[in-house]
Amino acid sequence: MTTLSSQPYKGTRDYYPEDKRVQNYIFSTWRQVVERYGYQEYGAPLLEPLEVYTAKSGQELADEQTYSFTDRGDRTVAIRPEMTPSVSRMVAARRQELGYPARLYSIANFMRYERPQRGREREFWQLNADVFGVEGVLADAEVIELANEIMTTFGATSDMYTIRINNRKLIKAMMSDYLGLGEEDALKMTKLFDRKAKISQEDFDTQAAAIFGDATADGLQRVQQVVSIDTIDNLPQALRDTEGAVELAVLFSYLQAAGIKGVRFDATLMRGLDYYTGMVFEVFDLHPDNNRSMFGGGRYDGLVGMFGADPVPTVGFAPGLTTTELFLRTHSLLPQLQTATEVGVVVVDDSTLGALSVARQLRSEGVNVDVDISGRKLDKQLKGMLKKQVPFLVFVGADEIVSEVYPFKDISSASEEKLSLERIVAKVKDYRRRLSAQDDDLFI
Repeated sequence: MTTLSSQPYKGTRDYYPEDKRVQNYIFSTWRQVVERYGYQEYGAPLLEPLEVYTAKSGQELADEQTYSFTDRGDRTVAIRPEMTPSVSRMVAARRQELGYPARLYSIANFMRYERPQRGREREFWQLNADVFGVEGVLADAEVIELANEIMTTFGATSDMYTIRINNRKLIKAMMSDYLGLGEEDALKMTKLFDRKAKISQEDFDTQAAAIFGDATADGLQRVQQVVSIDTIDNLPQALRDTEGAVELAVLFSYLQAAGIKGVRFDATLMRGLDYYTGMVFEVFDLHPDNNRSMFGGGRYDGLVGMFGADPVPTVGFAPGLTTTELFLRTHSLLPQLQTATEVGVVVVDDSTLGALSVARQLRSEGVNVDVDISGRKLDKQLKGMLKKQVPFLVFVGADEIVSEVYPFKDISSASEEKLSLERIVAKVKDYRRRLSAQDDDLFI
């Protein structure tokens, strides 16, 4: 018989209980923050027609990174590689029924066929938060403020990360008006800017020179001027009055008024997806061990209109689970997370039925109970409970069933006392209140 591998599919990850606790902590934090801002949760199918992605997400994503196949109805479908087209389709379907601004969020998993690496997996989870129906810069400011509040709610301080911001309208003007590139070369240069942090300066200059052709010398000089700009005040005069630059100036004033630190202009920030139409931003980890872009988003005003409805102005962002977890671990911000099981019942002698009765009584009082029904010796039961990280143990044998008083052990302090079921319930609920208070402190 063939022995099957115990490893997950390449680029995916198994979530054991301790991993799920981390995942649930991150998900619950995301959910708490976005709902505080009035966002409402939605869900969408795992499969979409492939054309949903080929139309606007970019050929690289649609042609090279999607898990696509022909279903039994001869339809070409794809496992969703992102949520933006799906939620845009949903808004288009109920364009007249939604209340605007429509603030929507989801926490879901996706798949992309790409090279797995640190912080990047083929199956990944992320939060998607979008505002539909607001044209002005206030919506841009809201999603950046929301992204920033997610970071601070996790305990991050402004010296741990930075938020880099650009504008696709400014990028377009930069490529055509300032660098003098035609549409095809402008697209090439935009993609080159998007890769700048991932290649050497020599490679960047070589590829830029190839795009400029005969105008290489003057073009490279202008490119170097652009990439060295660190504030919108330092933009060349030819770009300062463009629509994108004006929007950025207003946006930075809103963010300053909101007290958000660590935001800066980045002329090289492009965001790879083709559907962005205005502001784009990314949140970067500043720790030298994890110096990377964690997540981002921006304005995309055209997607809803692709589904036969009137266009709806939209802005959103999508932090990922893995990059968030890496950030929290790198900065030692991940709290000690407890199992949901509160009491482990250890069976003494052959008192399994009595132990199950005790467990039922505790559960009727709302206590989460794990009973060892394996029939193993006492030492093996104890080892099993310790591996499960259960905080309290209750020992049930023939004598305890008669007396209705049970040895109760607190694992953290190694203390043990004999208690009635009523007192055990009280102890567990005190423990639960302490955990709840700690959780509240995390979100202050």
